[in-house]
Amino acid sequence: MFKNNITLKDQPLFEKYICSYPYKTSGLTFTSLFMWRQLNEFKYEIIHDFLCISGINHLNIKTKEYFVLPPLAVKEYDIHKLSLAINEIKNRFKEINHPFNIKLLPDHMIETFKKAHPKFDFTPDSANFDYVYLSENLIELKGRKLHSKKNHFNSFMRNTPHKYVPLTEELIEDCLGLNIRLLESKDYNPLESHLIDLEQTAVYEALKNMKGLGAYGGAILINDQVEAFTLGAKLDEETMVVHIEKANTKFRGLYQAINQQFCSHSCTDVKYVNREEDMGLPNLRKAKESYRPIKMIEKYDVTFT
Repeated sequence: MFKNNITLKDQPLFEKYICSYPYKTSGLTFTSLFMWRQLNEFKYEIIHDFLCISGINHLNIKTKEYFVLPPLAVKEYDIHKLSLAINEIKNRFKEINHPFNIKLLPDHMIETFKKAHPKFDFTPDSANFDYVYLSENLIELKGRKLHSKKNHFNSFMRNTPHKYVPLTEELIEDCLGLNIRLLESKDYNPLESHLIDLEQTAVYEALKNMKGLGAYGGAILINDQVEAFTLGAKLDEETMVVHIEKANTKFRGLYQAINQQFCSHSCTDVKYVNREEDMGLPNLRKAKESYRPIKMIEKYDVTFT
């Protein structure tokens, strides 16, 4: 719907918008937009001083859903200009004969968008709510609620010889190899297989461009082979977003270990860790809930009534 592809050279422009306003959501970070740019066919334009990003949602196997992300402002929202930008975006949807749809609007921005267009309808998108945790809880695993996590973690640390190392370019091929091994070792339903296929490209893009993105990562080696890895990037001064986390489940406690080790090595200077959404997948939801998030970042779809 828009004309400009996202490249690494666009990072300063995007961060001028993203970093000057508290959006608070994992999807509105340059790392996320960049790593998913090909699969979501992200494109952008500046419209009435707003950074506007269009995409195509591939989460539905049968149909393509065109959408835009919330127009991004520098420092503050001018309601009149926002109304003009929305009208222009509405015309773009008409040109492709598709219903107007804004996705991933943070709940704290609803009132701003209501002022711009009173006829907006806001629908919670629970599959895309972000799970947010205290970093110290993920590091220390203290308390009754995290007792089972601590047990799995301690079992791994005691019983499995391993090494935690920072994620470097030399490990990228091994990380991608692990991802392929994990795909081949399990049976997935059609939706899960579809999402995992899409994710494989995004994982490669994030790892390959890790340095340029300013992302942090870690890996656990067992018998000198990568059996778990993770990658994150700062959302703001107090929040780290974990964009990727993979582990070989044949090793008890390895998922708990890669989570705890990454947080203890890379998240001690932030208060929160955002572990993104569950995409509506029951197993992923159960896993994210089991770490006891202290809050959810709610996001909404925006349409016209």
